[in-house]
Amino acid sequence: MFSKKRRKIKLQRKFEKLMEESHRLLKTNRRESDEKMAEAEAVLRIIDAIDQPTLDA
Repeated sequence: MFSKKRRKIKLQRKFEKLMEESHRLLKTNRRESDEKMAEAEAVLRIIDAIDQPTLDA
């Protein structure tokens, strides 16, 4: 339980960092900005998967 919470926090920080980099790169290099945005979206999907309730039947 706590490991999921820690993992989620780490992923949220990574997501925020990637978004900041994406916005910074948007001014100079659109391609790299798009790549960072795609990485951030992948991290967000992982965070969403962690939030999904599991069925332990």
